[in-house]
Amino acid sequence: MRVLILSINYWPEVTGIGAFTTYRAEHLAAAGHDVEVCTTFPYYPSWKVPPEYSGKLGLTEVRNGVRVVRSYAYIPNPVTSLRRILFETSFVIGVTLRALLRKRPDVLLVVSPPLGLTAPAILLTHLWGVPYVFDVEDLQPDSAADLGMLPGWAVRILYKLESAAYRHARLVTTLTPSMRRLIVAKGLAENKVELLEPRMDDSLKDLQSEEGSAFRRKYDLGEKFLVTHSGNMGVKQGLDVILDAAALSRADDSMLFLCVGDGADCERIKRRAAQLDLGNVRFLPLLDEKEFRGLLAASDVCLVTQQQAVSEIAFPSKIVTYLAAGRPIVVSVNPECEVADITRESGAGKVVEAENPAALLEAIRGLRREDLRKAGENAREYACARWSPARVLGELERALTTAAGPAMRSLAWKGFKP
Repeated sequence: MRVLILSINYWPEVTGIGAFTTYRAEHLAAAGHDVEVCTTFPYYPSWKVPPEYSGKLGLTEVRNGVRVVRSYAYIPNPVTSLRRILFETSFVIGVTLRALLRKRPDVLLVVSPPLGLTAPAILLTHLWGVPYVFDVEDLQPDSAADLGMLPGWAVRILYKLESAAYRHARLVTTLTPSMRRLIVAKGLAENKVELLEPRMDDSLKDLQSEEGSAFRRKYDLGEKFLVTHSGNMGVKQGLDVILDAAALSRADDSMLFLCVGDGADCERIKRRAAQLDLGNVRFLPLLDEKEFRGLLAASDVCLVTQQQAVSEIAFPSKIVTYLAAGRPIVVSVNPECEVADITRESGAGKVVEAENPAALLEAIRGLRREDLRKAGENAREYACARWSPARVLGELERALTTAAGPAMRSLAWKGFKP
């Protein structure tokens, strides 16, 4: 099977969509399929293109059997609503031109966001007579509307693109049962929307305590009770709740909050931490694989935070990582969302309402007084049962093979309505 993937994020990006798309593409290639990915140059979550990729209009490289075809996109920094629109528009134009030069695939896998990929998806499926699978990683129109990130006219365009994407896709896939329910509620047939959950990293089952000890020595963390947040530091994460919890606990010098990563809101969060004079908060940049393992092994409690408004429309991949690594967690989210359900079902930690620093701090203290080892064991057991690579990636391959089916050669432009 020849698979062409359109995705705005890919390796060497290690968080969010980039990580998802990379391990999916590499699994398909390892299984014997011909896989190409049309993407842009790496930029996320720092919104900066690494020096080795900067100044190029296009590039093709091969990694682990996957041909990665990159095209130029305007990368804004800082990110504003208008600049983000320009960024996504430039990406869609570039990736469309590059995709048109590829060999005809058997199936397209289109990863959203951005919803602008609806345009090349529909164009290519009609030009080539092949189906596309629309993979929803984030309900972008709902996020934009709830957070006020875009003007009203832009949100309305996103909803129209979303509707067109769903209507013309052979299959729509998404990450969690709650996201699937929200998509079905938009008017899609139940059998057109399938669940493709994230997979855990099997190597995290083998974390060693010495990895954590080495990390603590390198960063002079001593025996501090380490509370960590890692990954994207954007608006949706609502990271102010961590700073406010740290402010409430500034008298406790045995506890340290460690924020690791980068993102659109990172510099503001750092400035606010400095203004509050929070000596119990430290920041580290994105870590390589070895150091990230050390971070996980060193962490006593890991945090998942989200703004109240986005808890039902996005799924933070970090919870899969934390549970696979056997880390106790505290989640500051909408209590009715998928992340909260997973935390309660797994017995891996505690749930508190979003944007409530006092509740967050009390949950951390409560978990510290309890059996952290048992919470960690519960976490890893749950991750292995729900997100095993064999099951999750097997479902991906089955979904794409089924969707490819008979080629859609009967499609024609006549009568087509976007």
